[in-house]
Amino acid sequence: MHPRRVAGDACGIAQAAAVVGDWWSLLVLREVARGHVRFDRLANELSVSRKVLAERLRTLTEHQVLERRLYQDRPPRYEYVLTEQGRGLLPTLVSLQDWADRWLLGDGTLTGRASDEGAEARRVASLVGERIPADLRLPGPGGDEYDPVAAEARATVLFAYPATGVPGVPDGVAAPSVPGSAGCTLENRQFRAAWPRFQAADVAVHGVSTQTPQEQSAFAQAEDLPFPLLSDERLQLTAALRLPTFRAGQSLRVKRLILVVAPDRLVRHVLFPVRDIPAAVLHALDLGRAVD
Repeated sequence: MHPRRVAGDACGIAQAAAVVGDWWSLLVLREVARGHVRFDRLANELSVSRKVLAERLRTLTEHQVLERRLYQDRPPRYEYVLTEQGRGLLPTLVSLQDWADRWLLGDGTLTGRASDEGAEARRVASLVGERIPADLRLPGPGGDEYDPVAAEARATVLFAYPATGVPGVPDGVAAPSVPGSAGCTLENRQFRAAWPRFQAADVAVHGVSTQTPQEQSAFAQAEDLPFPLLSDERLQLTAALRLPTFRAGQSLRVKRLILVVAPDRLVRHVLFPVRDIPAAVLHALDLGRAVD
């Protein structure tokens, strides 16, 4: 066997490229992660021919990246959902987006800040009218799985932040300093202070970051937070909503933003970028109170 072939057979990059190293395959995964799991919806979102889409879905299913699930008997129709193996590709999708946001759509600066214009701002603004996938669950307090949307509340204010400090761990270790990444502890405290008004307005509050469930739990306990902090360590929500990120140390962190979500999972409002944290908390309360 040719030495180059032997090297390719043993190379994880080559093996992964054989499965998902194609323009359409990556975009199919992007859309499935967003909750677009039916053939017609995928074809519409991607503006791709049905033949090309069918080929990519077949390949991804054969490689156990996607699973085909029957949702209608006559005629038979299927949904395509990520397998556990497929969910393992979400960090790769987010890393590709993060690289492009920084180097292709940005000026290469490593920052947790965002401009009022540009690709990130347009992408977040486009979330208005989108639905958070119905089956998405994130680890929360006590190790339980939480729906990021509180169906019983008037609205859910979902605030994403880079990283809080971790009790007992020096700040520089727990949250490496990157411009625009500070203020997460302040933000949580501002939501805590306003919590009685959120509660009176029947507006749920959920915080989310890419920190581990253990880090989130330790911080919430130390700060006596009355609302749950959810962990998107596996980047499920980040990939589903294509949230803007930056790298701090070796970790991907979500840039600070706030979503106001109706009980039907429809995103009604977005606040991004968030610069004045106290003002943004009160604005989110007003927006949540106005959801009907």
